[in-house]
Amino acid sequence: MLRFAPSPTGDMHTGNLRAALFNYILSLQRKEKFLLRIEDTDTARNIEGKDKEILFLLTLFGIKWDSLVYQSENFPRHRQLAEYLITQGKAFYCYCTKEFLDKKREEAKAQKRAFRYDDTWAELQKDENPKPVVRLRGAKVAMKFEDKIKGILEFAPNEIDSFVILKEDGIPTYNFACAVDDMLYNVSFIVRGEDHVSNTPKQMLVYEGLDYKEAVEFAHLPILLNEEGKKMSKRDNASSVQWLLDEGFLPAAITNYLILMGNKTPCEVFTLNEAVEWFDITKIAKAPAKFDLDKLRFLNREHFKRLNEQDLAVLLGYKDASIGGLAKLYLQESSTLNELRDKIDRIFVKKSLILESSFKQEIEILQNALLELLNQKDFSKEDFEVFKSLAMQKSKLKGKQFFKPLRLLLTGFEHGPELSDLFPYLRLYLKEILRS
Repeated sequence: MLRFAPSPTGDMHTGNLRAALFNYILSLQRKEKFLLRIEDTDTARNIEGKDKEILFLLTLFGIKWDSLVYQSENFPRHRQLAEYLITQGKAFYCYCTKEFLDKKREEAKAQKRAFRYDDTWAELQKDENPKPVVRLRGAKVAMKFEDKIKGILEFAPNEIDSFVILKEDGIPTYNFACAVDDMLYNVSFIVRGEDHVSNTPKQMLVYEGLDYKEAVEFAHLPILLNEEGKKMSKRDNASSVQWLLDEGFLPAAITNYLILMGNKTPCEVFTLNEAVEWFDITKIAKAPAKFDLDKLRFLNREHFKRLNEQDLAVLLGYKDASIGGLAKLYLQESSTLNELRDKIDRIFVKKSLILESSFKQEIEILQNALLELLNQKDFSKEDFEVFKSLAMQKSKLKGKQFFKPLRLLLTGFEHGPELSDLFPYLRLYLKEILRS
C-alpha cells in the first residue's frame, strides 16, 4: 500500500501536493491501494476544516484514495503498543522535566557538542514529576537504508538517542504514530520530503521494536527552492496550492509542473494519466528543484490549448463554446484563467465604464454607425473585410481614427490579437458587445 499523510495544521503547499502525486502514481503503477491518512495527532495546532480542504484539493487534482483514516482514531492502539514495548524492555518511562532537559541542552551548547539524551537520567526526577513520557531506546548499532533517490543513507548509533514515543498526556509523538500506522496498514513504499530523512531511522527502530518484518522502501524528495534559489517557505506565494489555483493556474498544469520539476521525463507537456505510463521515482534529481513561475505559465497555456472550447468557456463563466474559441486566441498574451477572463469580460462589459480614450468622439460615432449597420445586415465569419469597409463608409472614419476606436469598441483594449482572427467569434455577439 502507498499513502499520503498530511496534517490539518495549515494550507497545503506545493511540496505536499508533489509527494501526494508521486505516491498516487506509484500506487497505480504497482497496482497497490492508496491510503489517505490525516495526521491529526498535534491537537493544539489542528485547524478546523483543514481536513476537508485537503480532501477537496486532492479530488480537484484527480487523486483518488481507497481508504481514509484519521490518525487519532488509532490512539488506543498506539498506547497499547507503547505498553508492550515497555514490558519488553525496549521502551521506558522518563520522568525528566522540561527544565531539566533544557538545562542539559544549554550545557551541551556551551561545550559545543550535540545534545544527546542519556538513559541514566530517566528516573532522576521520579519524585518530582508525576507525568512521565515514554521513550523508545535508541540505536545500539548503525542504522542504514536505501533511499530510492538519495542512495544508501547511514546513521551512527550516537545519532539516534532514546526518543519520546508517548507524551505526558498519552498522545503519541509523530514518529511513533507514523511508524505504527504504516505497519498497521502494510505501507510498502513511503515517498515524502527530505526533511523527514532524520525521522526514518527512528521509525525503523519502531519497526524493529515491534518485530515488524515486512520490507518498507523509502524515497525522500529534495526541497523546493523559490525563484531566488532559497528554500521555499510560507512567505512565497507559489508555495501555496490554493494561491496557484486562485491565480488561475489549472490543476492539470500544476500537476504537470510538479512532476516535471527536477525529473527526467520523455516529454514536457503531459497529464497525470500519461505520467503513470512512464514515471520513474529513481530519475528524480538529488539536488533541490527551483520553482519557476514562468515555466508554470508556459505549461498552463499548453494545457489551455488541450481543452476543448466548451470546457474552456465554462471555466471562464460562459455557456457558449465559441467563447472558448475566442479565449484561445488570447493565449498569445495570457497564461492564466484570471488573465483570460479579464480579456473576455472586457469584450462584453459596458464600454463607457472602462474606456478613457482620446478617441471618445470617434468611438461614439463608430458605435452608432455599427449598430445601424447591424440592423441592416448579418455577417458570416469570412466577412471581416466587408464589415470593416461598410463600417468605414457609414462612420466616415479612416486610418487611426477608425482602427483604434474599432478595437477599443470590440475588445476593450488598444492592443491584442488581430481583429480579423477575432471577428469569426465576435460577429456572433456584435449587438451585445456594442450595446453594452
